[in-house]
Amino acid sequence: MKCRALITVLAVAGAAAGLGGCAAELPARPRTDVFVDSAFKPPSVSIDVQQALALTPEMRQFADTEMAREIRLKGMRDGLIDALYTKGRLQLDYDAEVTRTAGEAFAARRGNCMSLVLMTATFARYLGLPVRFNSVFLDENWTRAHNIFFVAGHVNISLERPRSNTVHHAVFGDPELLTIDFLPPSEMRSQRSRVIDESTILAMFLNNRAAEALTVGQVDDAYWWARAAIETDSRWLAAYNTLAVLYRRKGLSGQAESTLRLVLEREPLNTQAMSNLILVLSDAGRQAEAQAYANQLAQIQPVPPYKFFDEGVAAMKAGEFATARQLFRKEVARAAYVPEFHFWLGLANWGLGDVPGARGEIAKAMENSATVKDRQLYGAKLAWLNELRDQQRRKVPLTAGPGS
Repeated sequence: MKCRALITVLAVAGAAAGLGGCAAELPARPRTDVFVDSAFKPPSVSIDVQQALALTPEMRQFADTEMAREIRLKGMRDGLIDALYTKGRLQLDYDAEVTRTAGEAFAARRGNCMSLVLMTATFARYLGLPVRFNSVFLDENWTRAHNIFFVAGHVNISLERPRSNTVHHAVFGDPELLTIDFLPPSEMRSQRSRVIDESTILAMFLNNRAAEALTVGQVDDAYWWARAAIETDSRWLAAYNTLAVLYRRKGLSGQAESTLRLVLEREPLNTQAMSNLILVLSDAGRQAEAQAYANQLAQIQPVPPYKFFDEGVAAMKAGEFATARQLFRKEVARAAYVPEFHFWLGLANWGLGDVPGARGEIAKAMENSATVKDRQLYGAKLAWLNELRDQQRRKVPLTAGPGS
């Protein structure tokens, strides 16, 4: 499984961020007077941002035993990395279903990239290793769940050399850094990144939790997670977009509009905020304004995410498997990381009698799955097709299909 998604950012369209020049005066932070607490029930869970990087007793014991042995053999940084990520130690599994704290990821032995970065940072700090968080620029990665679009970002972590108390001379420039990433090296070679503050990584964590709560219908909890993200780092504008989506869900169109316009004041080409504002204006019957933004959005993003996929599903329902396959191939060509696209392409191949093609695409769906649940689902479909292949070789009939 390739670790593609780190930060799930609630969206209805893509995200575009503008970067200012270093010589310019830093702009003031965005306003935080956007909250409407009275419209939401108190959270059903404790929201404590400090837990994200908290060292649990179990983690401390692991650091003092397993990790200590590796450190004695290989040094501080290499020992930490080998103790965490070498086979036979923790045997961590990638799972993007929820964003876990450092302690939760360690206890579950699984997590998404954000969770693994938090866990690595927590151990590093316990050992006295300075850490640096990085936001990595990747092509936009889209997923959709329960009619909500998400655009995924990526972060990684760099570890500095241990600092010695005996050094009395100044060191100019950055110390040697060792960067830990959860993408394949081939995908990282040409990527650029920027250093982000701890407050930003924590805001990303909180916004992830907000998006995940909304996905399962916990709108009130989602509000408090998004609120905490903005309070932790108001520069992380994705949390404002999440907040606006929640206001729209609650029928607070005025608050949704003003929150989205705050984002667009900072980033005029932010397609997330723009597409959500189109919905808010349309809800209010302000069609002329909505159309003006829609025209601008169409220039920035001429082919919306999932367009070919939705057309392919419609073709499948009409029994037009060849047309569906062509459309699914277009979607895969621009977003090969989405397992759903491969699965439906496999179904189209199945409809056309191309069983090897169906098997190949469902295998890719399994490979790109971001959760254990999805890997089990696609694995079962693939096992069925493998069984079908073996049965056909023996000329034994088999019923039921991969989409059942």
